[in-house]
Amino acid sequence: MTPDQLKRQNVLLKKRLKNLSPGGVYIVIDTGRNILSLKRGHKTIRKAIISSGSGSILNDPNGKRQWIFDTPRGEYRVKSKHIDPIWRRPDWSYIEEGKTIPEDPSERAVEGMLGRYAVGFDKGYFIHGTLYTRLLGRHVTHGCIRVDDRTLEAVYSAAGIGTKIFIY
Repeated sequence: MTPDQLKRQNVLLKKRLKNLSPGGVYIVIDTGRNILSLKRGHKTIRKAIISSGSGSILNDPNGKRQWIFDTPRGEYRVKSKHIDPIWRRPDWSYIEEGKTIPEDPSERAVEGMLGRYAVGFDKGYFIHGTLYTRLLGRHVTHGCIRVDDRTLEAVYSAAGIGTKIFIY
């Protein structure tokens, strides 16, 4: 290939790569290093230490169910945004603590556990705050992404419904 052909090929490849990059704001989550990057184009707006899924397994004592607490990986979109979210404790939360699962759904509501905001991206998974900031950087969650308050506010403000989230 001649130098001119190589230049033309490089220009075409750069255009193709640029078209593959998301436009606007998007979120990249590295679960291996527990880092969230809020990006606009190629620019990083905010970078933060997070906590992601522990990978632990919980078996229902009656043997009918099993939970694997991993953060899902793949490409997602913001599906919901909540202010002052209320956590509805799932069955696994009671089983994990050796408690009886309540019959009354209102007994499952816990205020303040998820922080000021929550950003939903998959079936029951959120980017949300934490009461346990000392654990940021560790794989300790049941699959959600926990962040500090300032990062949570930045993500909530910047990301609209439909914003892309890349998790690996």
